[in-house]
Amino acid sequence: MTAIDPVTLAILNGRLEQIADEMDATLYRSAFNPIIAEARDACHGLYHAETGDTLVQGTKGLPIFVGAMSFAVRSVIAKVAREGGLQPGDTFLFNDPYDGGTHLNDFRLVRPVFRSGSLFCWLASVGHWVDIGGNVPGGYNPKATECFQEGVRFPPVRLVAAGEMRQDVLDIIAANSRLPISNWGDLNGQLNALDLGERRFHALLDEYGDATVSAAFDAFSTRAEALMRSAIQALPDGTYSFEDYLDNDGITDERLTIALDLTIRGDAMVLDFSRSSPPPQGPINISYATSVAACYVALKHVFTAVPANAGCLRPIDFVIPDTTLLGAKAPKPMAGYTETILRLIGVVFGALAEADPARATAAPFGTINALSLAGHRGDGSRWVMFSFFGGGLGGNPESDGLNHANNPISTATIPPVEILEAAYPVMFTQWALRPDSAGAGEHRGGLGAIYEIEVLTDADVFLLGERGKVPPFGVLGGEPAATNRFTWDTAEGKASPPLVSKVTDVKIRAGRRVRLETPGGGGWGPPAQRDPEKVRRDLRLGFITPAAARRDYGVESEA
Repeated sequence: MTAIDPVTLAILNGRLEQIADEMDATLYRSAFNPIIAEARDACHGLYHAETGDTLVQGTKGLPIFVGAMSFAVRSVIAKVAREGGLQPGDTFLFNDPYDGGTHLNDFRLVRPVFRSGSLFCWLASVGHWVDIGGNVPGGYNPKATECFQEGVRFPPVRLVAAGEMRQDVLDIIAANSRLPISNWGDLNGQLNALDLGERRFHALLDEYGDATVSAAFDAFSTRAEALMRSAIQALPDGTYSFEDYLDNDGITDERLTIALDLTIRGDAMVLDFSRSSPPPQGPINISYATSVAACYVALKHVFTAVPANAGCLRPIDFVIPDTTLLGAKAPKPMAGYTETILRLIGVVFGALAEADPARATAAPFGTINALSLAGHRGDGSRWVMFSFFGGGLGGNPESDGLNHANNPISTATIPPVEILEAAYPVMFTQWALRPDSAGAGEHRGGLGAIYEIEVLTDADVFLLGERGKVPPFGVLGGEPAATNRFTWDTAEGKASPPLVSKVTDVKIRAGRRVRLETPGGGGWGPPAQRDPEKVRRDLRLGFITPAAARRDYGVESEA
């Protein structure tokens, strides 16, 4: 193996990350739908030629995608092994959630990079497309009982063969969407990102040499493994258990359990999710690949010094049976995978906090609140607004939780109100912090938010959320946060969903509103130990009401 000095290794790491960052930026600036262009629900990375393991990821893309993409690349590798015929200029497309995907809206493009006639590595791109068919505009069907009700499913197919686009595949994609132009724009943005990434990578290889870059890939993974083993070694041996719950599956109003038994032995770790609930009827199942990717995200949050590549997972064994909702198989529905991975990440945090209370962080708000509004404009054209929304993060050993933040699954941002109002016939009548939504504690949780949206045309309403019944938990004596709340206007007044956090088959008239009140984060430490001056500051800012200050902290409001 080619030896590389530390300076060259650091330069190559930065250059490779920059390539992935440029790919991200290219897609963000060219995508048609705001979920990619503004919310940045996408990512890019470089993957090992033979194993599909993650080699490099950018600093801007969604970590959950990067973790799952290694399984996606392996699916393409398996297809090529069966069928052969891989050529420079090929690009594969698919969205299969059971074979390296997450849910049907997330389309993946995988492209080989050849050097001197041999496969050197893979480039991959993934982005969330707004609509890919199914029973519900936007794809988040809370009542789906099989994937066929969520949209069109693509196994890995050659979209581009030796540089030639296959029109038949494009025709199938367009025929299965309410918004084919939006998907066409997003697809071209991803293809352009791969084009740029390939050019930049070839330039890097020409400058440093194939052998040097290949050796750097090995060194990155070896270093990540060593750092992860060191981090695990610092924790006490033992088995630590934690569990949390989902409100329901959207079909049956019964809560579901995400349970983890985490075992530490020396410098290795086992994550065993066998006690989790079996696969339900509704769309909150996830695949084995998605579960592993969610664990990868959780561990990266805790062990921040460990580089983000496949090496960090080598010391870890996963037990994720297909008899649980975390290892579900086709055709179980998976549109709401985001809700389940949020709970999975939370239980990893919780179990690690049992092992090392100094790392204890209270639960974040734990739902993306996937809201879709859809209808027809005055000229008859169709519109579908899909968006996700923010809430509070949990209190931690150093500070209060962040107000109105995004969830720890990603680096995505909440789409700006101005963009949503410009793109769709809606008007936000309120976008504000939600008082008394944070869990009380020595370090309180962050505040959730209130979003009130008036539709300017008649619209259908769909929501796939969570935390409507089971609140974000506090730790070390901290209190839980407020639960999720969703209402909409009717002729008789306000209505709310029977299943609390999930709704479909709702129609509202132009001029009426939907209202979403998101959870805060859980509290850290006993509320009685909070500095009274901080409580008074929260009162002055309107973060808490006088009643909450008196009830939770024993502090009276100033006259």
